[in-house]
Amino acid sequence: MSKNSGSSKEESRALKMFRAEQQVLAPGTQNVALLSQLVLDHGRGRYLTDPDGRRYLDFMAGICVCSLGHSHPRYIAALSEQLERVTVGNFTSENRLKFLTRLASLAPGELSLTQLYSGGSEAVEAALRLAKSYTKKFEFLAFWGGFHGKTGGVLGLMGNPFKQHWGPLHPGLYLTPYADCYRCAFKLTYPDCGLHCLDFARRVLKLNTTGELAGIVVEPLQGTAGNVVPPPEFLPGLAQIAKEHGALLIADEMITGFGRTGRLFGVEHFGVAPDIMTIGKGMGNGFPVSGLISTPAIMAAEPYSKPSAASSSYGGNPLAATAAWISLEVILEEDLAANAAQVGQFLMEKLLALKEKYPIIGHVQGRGLMIGLELVKDRQTKEPLDKKVTELIFRESLKRGLLAMNYTASFRINPPLTLTRAEAEEGAGILDEVFAYIEREVPYR
Repeated sequence: MSKNSGSSKEESRALKMFRAEQQVLAPGTQNVALLSQLVLDHGRGRYLTDPDGRRYLDFMAGICVCSLGHSHPRYIAALSEQLERVTVGNFTSENRLKFLTRLASLAPGELSLTQLYSGGSEAVEAALRLAKSYTKKFEFLAFWGGFHGKTGGVLGLMGNPFKQHWGPLHPGLYLTPYADCYRCAFKLTYPDCGLHCLDFARRVLKLNTTGELAGIVVEPLQGTAGNVVPPPEFLPGLAQIAKEHGALLIADEMITGFGRTGRLFGVEHFGVAPDIMTIGKGMGNGFPVSGLISTPAIMAAEPYSKPSAASSSYGGNPLAATAAWISLEVILEEDLAANAAQVGQFLMEKLLALKEKYPIIGHVQGRGLMIGLELVKDRQTKEPLDKKVTELIFRESLKRGLLAMNYTASFRINPPLTLTRAEAEEGAGILDEVFAYIEREVPYR
């Protein structure tokens, strides 16, 4: 019997709630919610529990959102206190001042001024407006595999088929291959390739654009593409290309930021200080708060810097600012970036051992608690595993008490930064069981 087995009466309670909601919830919600049909009652630490008492180890963290784990006592206390004071408005609040001051002291390079928003797309669109204000140019380069939001202003920066049939896209947005060395677009091998992707990006800018490059938008490690780790020369090379064109380097740290990769910010792995950095997801531990941070000289550019030109109705409200402040304080005081590095390395070792054991795992990569597995039919061809098999892997994991993003061939592991070694071992053990089941029972090749 699986870990979360129970009577049909127990199993039907949550399912009944799920089906009732489908009658009033519009289509288009997250695939993981539809596949899992999960109904959640509460969360504690790294575990989520449904109304019937079934418990799941969380290897998703709301897709890199729940940095502190579920129901962290300091997070609850800080937000509860703020709820009783004031929750709305863009006026100065004590906790916003504390957050912005602390962030300015920690951000890389000369980044020191922050504007707050409520969602990732909103912050990235603001970064584009800021870059256009400063450079007086209007074109942007992004990457295959990249994800920077679904709204109209940034949809064209998305480097995957999701954007198909949503046209026309915003003009002036161009794409080039990311340094995904496992699935190199040019069928080359690092380091013998000489970072051909950088040379190709220069060709794209020369031949595809009008010569008005305002910025290069890049994830230090690509999240949606599968937690892809580029070689160390890639980001410095992009910074150089931006400099050659009088453009700004915009690091999208929505996923990589605030300790996820074992460093406070993903760019720290590459020794690069961007001109603009977008932040969000884990910075509020689940509260919808995002932002961008840049230098005083860039932030002074008009029209972005004009009163109300960069503002948002919800951005930086007292409740959002409190969520960001207490999340950052806990990340620092509990040294969660170091925990992500240490437990992440332990988990990587467990996963690499599984790779040796199961041919279905083609590749393992990552930094900290941002880990990616490539699930393949064949290691030589690297052909991705069929969707029907990956969805079976997801369901079998869920049966055994693990909630993970293993419903596609690019399997992403993003647990809360508070994950313990014991919990990492538990999760790896469940995956061991699932992969053994697939190898034994499913003809996936």
